Amino acid sequence: MDLTLGEPDFAPPAHVAEAAVEAAGGPLGYTPSNGMPRLREAVRRAVGRYRGLDYADEQVAVGCGAKQVIFNAFLATIRPGDEVVIPAPYWASYPDMVSLCGGSPVVVPCRAGSGFRLTPPDLAAALTPRTRWVVLNAPGNPSGALYDREQVEALAEVFRAHPQVLVLSDEIYAHIRYSQDPYVSIAAAAPDLRDRILLVDGVSKAYAMTGWRVGWGLGPKELIARISVVQGQNCTQTSTLSQIAAVAALDGPQDVLAERNGIYRKRRNAGLAALASCPALTVPVPDGAFYLFPKLADAVDDVAVADRLLDAGVATVPGSAFGAPGHLRLSFATDVATLEEGCRRIAATLGVRS
Repeated sequence: MDLTLGEPDFAPPAHVAEAAVEAAGGPLGYTPSNGMPRLREAVRRAVGRYRGLDYADEQVAVGCGAKQVIFNAFLATIRPGDEVVIPAPYWASYPDMVSLCGGSPVVVPCRAGSGFRLTPPDLAAALTPRTRWVVLNAPGNPSGALYDREQVEALAEVFRAHPQVLVLSDEIYAHIRYSQDPYVSIAAAAPDLRDRILLVDGVSKAYAMTGWRVGWGLGPKELIARISVVQGQNCTQTSTLSQIAAVAALDGPQDVLAERNGIYRKRRNAGLAALASCPALTVPVPDGAFYLFPKLADAVDDVAVADRLLDAGVATVPGSAFGAPGHLRLSFATDVATLEEGCRRIAATLGVRS
């Protein structure tokens, strides 16, 4: 039972595949490094539709997935001695990308009691004159944590006191959430900070297009220009065919987003119910994304537990990989039968309540 995968188990929407098949029969030449104009326009329409934000064309950079956009941004801006504040639990690539670009990751543990969210006091304590970036990821991987408007505004107030700090708002899971409230991006909640915020998104998670490798960043034109220079030298552009498919995803029917969110919600609830009888785990309810992030009993080695579970036929990811030892990450981007059987084996291996 593989509960490790951080990608949807759905196919891309049918109209996306149809657009790609049609385009594959024609010429597919180079596009600008920052993406074909049609895709940049579609991205701008989408961020207006779902975030209420308006960006100019020169404020959009397209890359080979959100991951490459983030790496390009770090490579374009980080200098030796720069620090990047990363709340933990974090997506495992953030610290490595910072280190590869010559910076120093500064990890700030975020407690389960605060919903794994970065708090203003912890943020303020982590900032120094050397801080170049702060990473915000909501809904978070692996925690599923979201921020409401009040929480985002409180973080923005801290940023106002540190004008040298850039904010990376990784919103790749923004469409996968379980609240009826509108999504709150810091770029919308704090418009006066827009010239310091890079909003990152893509088609991988929402539209089940992980392998198509299309993501984008929206931010101040000077930063976007620097990101595009890096993109032009490391791979020229993302695939033209993939860009055409991404246009179809963004401009086509959007019913799939709510439909699949409903499926993810059912899976999340099934996983929570299946683990409820296991006293060795405390399982927070995620607000978004498609992961459960249970906490193990105190002083238990999460890597050793993951190995035990693997012997029982269940693949999980130890929390240590995300800067949060003592946890496990379980993906519910799989069918309910597989998820429930995997959780049953976890409970049987770790012990169940009578």
